[in-house]
Amino acid sequence: MTSPDPARRPAPDLPLTRSLSRERAFHDTCRAALAVMVDGAEEQVVTGEDVSASGADAEVLGYQLRSRAKEMRELPQGPLFFGRLDFQDSAPAAGDHAGQSYHIGRLRIREHPAAPPLVVDWRAPVSRAFYQAGAHDPQGVAVRRRFGWAPGSRGDSADLTGLEDEPLGAEPAGAGTAEGVAAARAGSILTEEIERPRVGPMRDIAATIQPEQDDLVRGDLAASVCVQGAPGTGKTAVGLHRAAYLLYTHPQRVRRGGLLILGPNRTFLSYIAEVLPALGETGVRQSTIGEEIAGPPVTGKDDERAAAVKHDARMARVLRRALYGNIGAPADDLAVPDGTYRWRVPVAVLRRIVDDVRAEEPPYAVGRERVRTRVVRYVRERAELRAGPQTNAWAQRISRARPVGAYVDAVWPRVRPEELLARLLTDAGALERVAEGILDADERKALLWAKPPRSWKSARWSAADLVLLDEIAGLVEHPGGYGHLVIDEAQDLSPMECRAIARRASFGSLTVLGDLAQGTTPWAAREWGELLAHLGKPDAAVVPLTAGFRVPGVIVELANRVLERLDVGVPPARSLRGDGELRIRPTTDPSAETVAAVREALAHEGAVGVIAADADVTKVREALGAAGIDAAGADEPGARIAVVPASLAKGLEYDHVVVVEPAAVAEAEERGLHRLYVVLTRAVSRLDVVHARPLPW
Repeated sequence: MTSPDPARRPAPDLPLTRSLSRERAFHDTCRAALAVMVDGAEEQVVTGEDVSASGADAEVLGYQLRSRAKEMRELPQGPLFFGRLDFQDSAPAAGDHAGQSYHIGRLRIREHPAAPPLVVDWRAPVSRAFYQAGAHDPQGVAVRRRFGWAPGSRGDSADLTGLEDEPLGAEPAGAGTAEGVAAARAGSILTEEIERPRVGPMRDIAATIQPEQDDLVRGDLAASVCVQGAPGTGKTAVGLHRAAYLLYTHPQRVRRGGLLILGPNRTFLSYIAEVLPALGETGVRQSTIGEEIAGPPVTGKDDERAAAVKHDARMARVLRRALYGNIGAPADDLAVPDGTYRWRVPVAVLRRIVDDVRAEEPPYAVGRERVRTRVVRYVRERAELRAGPQTNAWAQRISRARPVGAYVDAVWPRVRPEELLARLLTDAGALERVAEGILDADERKALLWAKPPRSWKSARWSAADLVLLDEIAGLVEHPGGYGHLVIDEAQDLSPMECRAIARRASFGSLTVLGDLAQGTTPWAAREWGELLAHLGKPDAAVVPLTAGFRVPGVIVELANRVLERLDVGVPPARSLRGDGELRIRPTTDPSAETVAAVREALAHEGAVGVIAADADVTKVREALGAAGIDAAGADEPGARIAVVPASLAKGLEYDHVVVVEPAAVAEAEERGLHRLYVVLTRAVSRLDVVHARPLPW
């Protein structure tokens, strides 16, 4: 094998050089074929505009063709393949692939529709052997080849700098030939790709997916799954690749139902934004739970006690009581005008209608219309006994009659979520009536606004209030849902946030990603069963990932010392990497020591993240600025140096991390030790811990 770094390339190996030349030439062929595919997609748009069809058919066809052309234009530049499978000539396990060779890449590439593909998509069934085959189970594969590309390659064939053959079958194809001699030691290209210094946003892992990750990626669409992943195990990448796999395998079902990626914040979403486009999937919605919940702008803030109560699952019962408590009992008969005649609906019938509808437990708005419809049905049955069949126009006129509307408004009134919630948060009596037996007096007191607004229109809503408004809106009318949702950092979701997600996944499936040890919110989950129940998927399988590929062992060992002090039943993480560097740097001047640590980090390749308690970020940034070191914020994923508040570090990775004063991070919030565990596991190569105070582990 030759190293991807030309400076470290060994002496020329003629068989390997010939193999590289052939693969580079093949890559040129693939590049030309891809260009034809892009041009063909554009040409189909033009041709499709002239297709004779009905207006609706032409519009659908045009949309599909334009979407495909747009996707092809937006494909990121990069190497077109990363691996190759050579199947054995005569092995039952090879099946129809016996004697065939396939290049594996992020996108299927062909010269024309009837020809075999030049490159097979990594998600295709045949590609699974690239990730799953091994010496113990070759799956019909004779040789698995991996390609080494220069870091940051945009797909120039000259950037193909190495290849590595791993013989798997009993009679490896090419054994004894020039290419067989060129085979390098197994695993080196894979290791270099996994351990490549982190610069910029998250990359895809299509070239490095491990068997246990592949099992999760290719899971059934109908099955929901929860991945409990220790730091560095690739749980986020697994979730994103699962999304790409489902879009490839079930394109119509998934796109029809919609696919949503939910992240904890915009910083995290910007960090992962390039993964799906690199895998050929564009236009996938990536959002936060706050963005998914429609409502008024957040202008208020709760104290810790109020926020904890509002996020508690018991609030769902309180709000349901409040909403359905608006339903009244009819007191009198109803007279419905029909020309000069009046139809009488007895009060007993009216009460029975309301009771029956309530017992059916429909969404509130649906129940209101059922009451109206059944009143009209009762009148229609009497009218048809007297005068024969009535038209639909007649029924609509009866439905719109003023007495009918007044009756429905009286017994099943319209409800505006904002108005209902504002009444509960300002009226102690109203809150006590619906929360009695659910919330105690102190909890009810915590919910009440200290300074009630004049009306709900001038209320200053908090983020937790919006979750409650969404609960009420969901009781009034079910929201639209998605076919599949990928939820990252799920351990930090509150029960009420989970219910908001469940309403959007009632007919879809979930990929839930998280780590109980990294739970940092006051309501963070301590076990997965309860959280999955709130998400509406209590039977989802919980699959642990404990083997880390990104975080070096020396750093994981330090993090495990913090893990021992956390109140979660999570097994210690383990790393498959023996490299990495950890330096504990005691000092009397943390600012000066941080500057020194950053200067030393800049001597290495990769991004540098300086992580401190939120309250100390400004001081750290000023110290670096005074030393002439420019640092970006956490929301600039391509920056060489970033100063990151501890509260935003979750999910991010840096080649070199400088943690400033761990004790301050641990003391900054209720679950500060969990936050510190997150902070200590952001480094993928080197970690410096700068401290003047005693270390909290």
